[in-house]
Amino acid sequence: MPEFMDVHRNMVGITQEALREAHNADLAIQSDEKVDFKSAWADPESGLVYCLSEAPSADAVRRIHERAGHPADEVHPVPIKV
Repeated sequence: MPEFMDVHRNMVGITQEALREAHNADLAIQSDEKVDFKSAWADPESGLVYCLSEAPSADAVRRIHERAGHPADEVHPVPIKV
């Protein structure tokens, strides 16, 4: 299954609890699109949040994030990793 890294901007001040809640909202509905969210990282100072997932497509990732209430600003394929 392809992997994707998505980026959320403008989340300045996000807390660990808020990140966990957003991630859990994704997990609750991810199977609807056959997405598997692996991890999420946040930098409250810059407002950047990153999520790593396996999914059939970038659009599937976008749809889950939109439905969960936090649309991704960017979704990038991750074809190579070490």
